[in-house]
Amino acid sequence: MYQNNYCEFLRFINLSSVEVGKHLYWNIGNYSLHGQVFIVSWIVIFVLLVLSVLGTKKLERIPDKLQNFMEFVLEFLQDIAKNQIGEHEYRQWVPYISTVFLFILGSNWAGALIPWKLIVLPEGELAAPTNDINTTVALSLLTSIAYFYAGISKNGLGYFIRYIEPTPVLLPINILEDFTKPLSLSFRLFGNVLADELVVSVFTLLVPIIVPLPVMILGLFASSIQALIFSTLSAAYIGEALEGHGEE
Repeated sequence: MYQNNYCEFLRFINLSSVEVGKHLYWNIGNYSLHGQVFIVSWIVIFVLLVLSVLGTKKLERIPDKLQNFMEFVLEFLQDIAKNQIGEHEYRQWVPYISTVFLFILGSNWAGALIPWKLIVLPEGELAAPTNDINTTVALSLLTSIAYFYAGISKNGLGYFIRYIEPTPVLLPINILEDFTKPLSLSFRLFGNVLADELVVSVFTLLVPIIVPLPVMILGLFASSIQALIFSTLSAAYIGEALEGHGEE
């Protein structure tokens, strides 16, 4: 009986290790890394770097198709930063907002468009990096660090006055808000990307040819919206942190 209870206890304390699907792990010392996440992430980063270099390698007064497309993307991302952060302070944050948007968009589309199942791994399978909670949490924590840096760099220690405004009674709620921001960012992105891939997989198993196509197209649209939401909220949080308590 005691042995059975001990086994049940072990199962209980190992609930945190429950995962969706199998993963390819790289063991480095005492650390285990999700290999498939790194592989696809590096592919996405490489493609983005190649497009950036090719699009800006030879700038012309009359842009060609690629340069014209790159300028359109840059203007779109500048508008996101300007609308959320403000006209006077948005420029230094355009690189961060652009990087977050393009990486999430590239990761989501890589998971939706590329038939990763054709690539056989020793364990697990390749997929969008954003369907792994570790990736979305890391991106959310980067945003948290960014808006803390923005607020402190502009207002100094006066930034923390916001936690007791308009009354010190709201101090616990204002602190809790800073914990919920990265949580909501990470779980929203992770949940939507994972759900989209699961829906497409189920439809592909049931009706392999025609039915999954509309779902995949809808998934591409939803993936783009998720990248837009994440980058817009990141810019909004940074803009909120830059609001001047130190100027009062």
